[in-house]
Amino acid sequence: MKQRELMICRYIKAYNHFDIDAMLADLDTRFTFENVSDGSIDMSLEGIPAFKEQAEKTARCFKKRHQKVTSFMHYETHTEVDIAYCAVLAVDLPCGLRRGDELHVAGRSVFRFAEDKIAAITDIS
Repeated sequence: MKQRELMICRYIKAYNHFDIDAMLADLDTRFTFENVSDGSIDMSLEGIPAFKEQAEKTARCFKKRHQKVTSFMHYETHTEVDIAYCAVLAVDLPCGLRRGDELHVAGRSVFRFAEDKIAAITDIS
């Protein structure tokens, strides 16, 4: 479980520092990503190249961003982490949020593992 926490913390640290290459370092070659919002999957990606492209696109939307793990829950095949998230937008968004607006969200991320790599992440908000 300690190894899982180390990988998750490295990933989140890289995310917070906009370091896309470091975010990818512990990902399995068959990596998948899903984003679930209000109970529905609104994004599903397969493979590191697709995830990298989305991560680079998303990073441009924020002036700053920070995820903080508030708890780890370990299970046989995965680890769930509760996340406190805050960010400042760098752009106006179609939903009406404006550049400079601050976001504060609580969410959960589910990390699945294959051997010594992160095989999948599901972000839930």
